[in-house]
Amino acid sequence: MSDESLEPLGTAVLLVNPAGQYLLHLRDANKPWICDPGTWSVPGGNREPGESSRQAAERELLEETGLTVPDLAPFTVVDSLAPNGRTKGRIQVYLGAWDGDADALPVTEGIMYRWFDTATMRYLTMCPWTKWAIDLHRAQQPEPVPQSVATAAPAPVNLTRPHIVGVHLYLERDGRVLLGLRHPDSPFAGSVHHFLAGHCEQEPATGAMVREAWEEAGLRIRPGDLDLVHVVHCPDQLGGLPRVQLVYQARVWEGEAVVREPDRCVSWDWWPLDALPEPIVPYTHAAIEGIRAGRLSTELGWP
Repeated sequence: MSDESLEPLGTAVLLVNPAGQYLLHLRDANKPWICDPGTWSVPGGNREPGESSRQAAERELLEETGLTVPDLAPFTVVDSLAPNGRTKGRIQVYLGAWDGDADALPVTEGIMYRWFDTATMRYLTMCPWTKWAIDLHRAQQPEPVPQSVATAAPAPVNLTRPHIVGVHLYLERDGRVLLGLRHPDSPFAGSVHHFLAGHCEQEPATGAMVREAWEEAGLRIRPGDLDLVHVVHCPDQLGGLPRVQLVYQARVWEGEAVVREPDRCVSWDWWPLDALPEPIVPYTHAAIEGIRAGRLSTELGWP
């Protein structure tokens, strides 16, 4: 038996940047014949005849991302379910370092590439074996050396950037929260559940919330009936301006939510607070958790 025949059939590449973020690939949800459809995973694929695992990993990485990453190191072997849900396959995972723009990568398969830290990943629908590999890698990283009070100092801020302010409506009724399913072609969070939300324009934030509630869902809310219940501060995963997301709760309102902007939202539904839908925008999930826990703010997605 050759050494090649002993190698796992599957290969994958786990790429990490200096900030400790992992490059993840969103797999197509409409191809049930592929492994782990609709989940966040990493680049990779099966060996072809005559290939070693390393050669296959390098080829798949080049084909799927256009990247040639030197010094890929064997990291771990994981088990994965095949598309039939029964047969198990083995995947050789390689580890590499890269620090580039995920948005600039060609997407020859799947939907998109993004950098994520582990705090944000818990809100994603993850491929199980990818999560196992990342958890293993994180467990092997050295603990940061504590700084003394005398030497501890905030990291210097070397870039001043304006922030986009978003307003988000938290409506709770009978233990359920109102969420909309975004249109598949929406430029943000297509086919993902989200608050009723919008950008604050040249107007007070409460005025923006009142306007968006009427424009998107036909709900009438008075500014005085809005309470600020949570703030999420997060970078833009698409590389744009950072965002301050204000979440308002309406004590009272008039009307039932209807779809008034079908190019952005296809439905409004009331979801149990302890059984939120999937997929859901990560910061929406984080805000709901924060509100239920009585926290006023969340910082999400920062290195």
